[in-house]
Amino acid sequence: MHAPPPIVSIVGKSNSGKTTLIERLIPALSARGYRIGTIKHSHRDIDLDRPGKDSYRHKDAGAEAVMVAGPGRVALVKDVVDAQPDDLVGYFKDMDLIMTEGYKRTANPKIEVCRAVRSSVPLCLEDPSLVAMVTDLNLENLAVPAFLPDDIQGLADFIERRFLSRLAVAAGGGPLS
Repeated sequence: MHAPPPIVSIVGKSNSGKTTLIERLIPALSARGYRIGTIKHSHRDIDLDRPGKDSYRHKDAGAEAVMVAGPGRVALVKDVVDAQPDDLVGYFKDMDLIMTEGYKRTANPKIEVCRAVRSSVPLCLEDPSLVAMVTDLNLENLAVPAFLPDDIQGLADFIERRFLSRLAVAAGGGPLS
């Protein structure tokens, strides 16, 4: 049985730079040979299906899950009640790492983004699942490593060491070797 991929949650206040950080981390980790999946948390209802489309009609007829598959891509629309990252990991079993945007209340390891332009008070300093900070603030006595927002390679090194080292060992030294 293949172990599920680790989940790392990128958290922070709204407009703190979470999406930008993820956008920059994905290519940095992908260039090292890792397959990255993401889950974006939303507080609003989402609907990727449109009325009149066959997949919408399937759902409207009572299907609890509808998958649309085409050349090179699939999309799944499934009704769930408050799905958490651990509930969704099965959809990502062919990935090496799952990064979530949000989910600050889960017990998954968290990397918080806290930038001076948004706030000088981090959200998760007391959270035992906080593993790193991405910040331009001078925060005293941090119990976790801190990275500047532009230190993408340093943060990618940290993520690789902390969460992907089992893959490097299994591959004989690294995913690309």
